[in-house]
Amino acid sequence: MEITNNQACFVQLWRRLERTRRLLAGQYKRFCIRHVLKAWFGPEATDDFIWLVCSRTVVADEQVCGNDLLPPPSLYPRKHRELLRAIVATKLDIGLRHVHLAELDAAYSIVFPASTPINVNKKARRISAPG
Repeated sequence: MEITNNQACFVQLWRRLERTRRLLAGQYKRFCIRHVLKAWFGPEATDDFIWLVCSRTVVADEQVCGNDLLPPPSLYPRKHRELLRAIVATKLDIGLRHVHLAELDAAYSIVFPASTPINVNKKARRISAPG
């Protein structure tokens, strides 16, 4: 799997995340970071790699563990956005701040057009702002 820091790759990652969720459900496995990384990267997903991705996945000031159950991406996108951001940063060996969040969020809107927006507060402020 070729990972780049652009919107086209992010669209593929969001779609692959949803397909992986369905695949793991069909195999009666937990939808967690460890299983996602093992499904995507196979033997490359060592314990060190999984730990590195998990250490970079921080949601609401809490680090996510590899065995934590993940909710569906279309309903609770924040945790998944941080997971994808951590995967891209780890694979490309760049800092989290160098991952293009605007493109990652736009890719989410393309893949899940009728689901929960990632930046609800930002959209609400744009609507209520005068002008």
